[in-house]
Amino acid sequence: MSLLGTIVSKILHPFGGGEAQAQTPGEAPKTDTTSAGGALGGGSGAASGGTVPKVDGKVDVEAVLNDLASKAGQPLNWRTSIVDLMKLLHLDSSLSARKELAKELNYTGDTEDSATMNVWLHKQVIKKLEENGGKVPDDLKD
Repeated sequence: MSLLGTIVSKILHPFGGGEAQAQTPGEAPKTDTTSAGGALGGGSGAASGGTVPKVDGKVDVEAVLNDLASKAGQPLNWRTSIVDLMKLLHLDSSLSARKELAKELNYTGDTEDSATMNVWLHKQVIKKLEENGGKVPDDLKD
């Protein structure tokens, strides 16, 4: 699974129950036509005993990430930092991992300018979460 797919899956399916099919730029929206629970919008996380917070049938991204942040044991500013968001999801947040994510998302800027790239990555990840069935608060949208 791609790094973006892993991020989307960990947020939209925090208790398992389906793999997210994260769209990459230029790709048509993917829909799940199987009857096995619906990978993007379904599943209550019952397999592991948890409940995924939902708003209007969509996974509440803010609630999921706030819950993870409350259990992180360290302050992580997932709302503005791609590094902290990746740490919150227990993913490699190194520069090389972020460059790989930038490549997946077709970043055309200078990857050596990590501050600019990080801001762009965070915006793109939030956008992809919404495109893949997540309810994203207005203050996180472009």
